[in-house]
Amino acid sequence: MSEDRLSLVFAALADPTRRDIVTRLTDGDATVNQLAAPYDISVQAVSRHIKVLEDAGLVSRSQDAQRRPCHLEAEVFDLVSRWLDRYRQRAEERFSRLDAVLAALDDDQPTTDRHSTHGIDPEQQGAA
Repeated sequence: MSEDRLSLVFAALADPTRRDIVTRLTDGDATVNQLAAPYDISVQAVSRHIKVLEDAGLVSRSQDAQRRPCHLEAEVFDLVSRWLDRYRQRAEERFSRLDAVLAALDDDQPTTDRHSTHGIDPEQQGAA
């Protein structure tokens, strides 16, 4: 997936109304009127949101007699997931290396240093 296509997908999903439309389309295809029903915006505004989702490749519309149902294109999410997995794997590798460094530092500390009294003689600590 090209960076420009990826930018379109993320930009399309940046809007909460469009994310909600995508969520609702996971249940099945729907017309613009069906998708517009729960919103306090015009059908035309919902249609514009759907157009943004279409341009990003997230949604397609088919001709079904007099209806033009919107369909979620799940393959795009597979491509986005693979892109994200690459960076998740890199981050996890960095955290693993950091964990190893911290564990090595912890192993290098003598046991008595972990319970250090910061230079106070243990016998005097009880008197203090």
